[in-house]
Amino acid sequence: AAAAPESAASAAASAPAFEWPPSTRLSYKLHGNYRGEVVGAAQVEWVHVGTRYQVHLDVWVGAQAAPLVGRRMTSDGEVGPQGLTPKLYDEETRVLFSQLRRRSIVFDGERVLLPGGKQAPQLDGMQDAASQFVQLTWLFTTQPQLLRVGQRIEIPLALPTNVDRWSYEVVDEETLATPFGPLPTYHLKPRRELRSNRDLVADAWFAPSLQYLPVRLLIRQDEATYVDLMLERLPQQALAAAPADA
Repeated sequence: AAAAPESAASAAASAPAFEWPPSTRLSYKLHGNYRGEVVGAAQVEWVHVGTRYQVHLDVWVGAQAAPLVGRRMTSDGEVGPQGLTPKLYDEETRVLFSQLRRRSIVFDGERVLLPGGKQAPQLDGMQDAASQFVQLTWLFTTQPQLLRVGQRIEIPLALPTNVDRWSYEVVDEETLATPFGPLPTYHLKPRRELRSNRDLVADAWFAPSLQYLPVRLLIRQDEATYVDLMLERLPQQALAAAPADA
């Protein structure tokens, strides 16, 4: 069974009213393999003001102050009836002793402007590398029936190298051992072939008891190169805004 984002708005109309969470920070521990065993950390920040949002995803291998490899991904856009609508995606990658590399994607009406001057049509419900996991959180909150083993969810993705439809399958229900106790999750796996020097693919584990937020992310470049992120503490969220005279 496949669930396409085009039907998200109609399905959400019959779901309970959805309120976007306040500003939220997720902190992860990282281990993996990149030319040998590596450790590090990652952080996701969700910022929501009015109809605008930003998602910041930072990943670093080694010490945060001077990482061997570090990447910051930022999605900037609007929230609405179909969840997130990205307007701009920025990506910065830093490798020790190398120049900073920057790449951007502009969502411009009916087209998407990719790095290097390439253009592609913008598809309904299209996301970027940073917004896709928050969009999935929105989908699972408004349509919890999607989280059934065997279900597939399609998300059009605009990546720095190309635009394509990605398919994620709910492959299992798993209880993860986290620093704050056992946590029931749903494991989503991308149905995409791993190819060297191409787009990264990411398995994700979402926890219904934590607002359907991603508790674990396994990001792979190939069978020997990967980083595994596990949530190291409960999500940190801002309090709801107080009245101006409070």
